Amino acid sequence: MNPREVFLVQHVHVLDDGEEDVKTIGIYSTREAAERAVERLKAQPGFREAPEGFTTDLFWVDQDHWEQGYVTLAGRREDEPDREG
Repeated sequence: MNPREVFLVQHVHVLDDGEEDVKTIGIYSTREAAERAVERLKAQPGFREAPEGFTTDLFWVDQDHWEQGYVTLAGRREDEPDREG
């Protein structure tokens, strides 16, 4: 195992209006520890109604994971033009 390797567990629940409710569950030193966390939470209220919402992602410590800029379109009306160009 690489000591700079960690596993991020999140849960995403898509609401009726299409918005996403994202919860960061935790950051774990091994994939096995992350999987145990998911198994513990699957029985809890809310999570048990949406067990497919869990994700486990590998990340490296001390490394950028988003390297580009971004544009937020949330709240933009469909008839409103993009402001990029």
